[in-house]
Amino acid sequence: MNSVAEENASPEVRTLAERVFHQLQDAIVRGELAPGSKITEPGLSKTYGISRGPLREAMRRLEAHRLIERVPHVGARVVKLSMKELLELFDVREALESMAARLAAEHMTREEIDGLREVLALHEHQADLKSGEAYYQREGDLDFHYRIVQGSHNRMLVTMLCDDLYYLVRLYRTQFSASGSRPQRAFVEHHRIVDAIEAGDAELAELLMRRHVSASRANVVDRYAATLKQQAEATT
Repeated sequence: MNSVAEENASPEVRTLAERVFHQLQDAIVRGELAPGSKITEPGLSKTYGISRGPLREAMRRLEAHRLIERVPHVGARVVKLSMKELLELFDVREALESMAARLAAEHMTREEIDGLREVLALHEHQADLKSGEAYYQREGDLDFHYRIVQGSHNRMLVTMLCDDLYYLVRLYRTQFSASGSRPQRAFVEHHRIVDAIEAGDAELAELLMRRHVSASRANVVDRYAATLKQQAEATT
């Protein structure tokens, strides 16, 4: 959120803006607001029953988190990465998250590791994981990857991955990491990463996370390419 605007906004506006930000963020991540779709203040104001002031604050936050973008002569729209941009995003994620896993193996506390185990136990009982669909990664502390980055105890990594890239990664991970046996394989990979972190094996934790993100990248890219192909065929 723009700092000057945030300072000038009333507590009521900030509270409403926070609520609408989370509603819109969730709608974007789940694909209810499709990538590339145009969004307008009047339309959103009508949908969410909120005045323009709080809505503008919420949209500034979405833009800061790279979930919406302003396009000249078009207006605001939900971000839509090209294949090249998606590959670049996963390149960055692979490098930084593997580094985070290595540092987590060196610095994570017993309590933090137990928290990771609890997250996996929670995920294991999710119905969508059992049915072979993508289990919805919860935001913040309940997110497996988020916790490992936090466990690196490296403030620069936390800023880059949890503030700058977190929501964009979460969007593509949620929308394009579903189906087949990938969710179950990813779940097993999560356990192995935690095992390495718990053992304090920094080198193995880094390697396993790199392989894990690389596998996720291949899966997401394949599904994204298939989606683009279907869209192209539908317009011909």
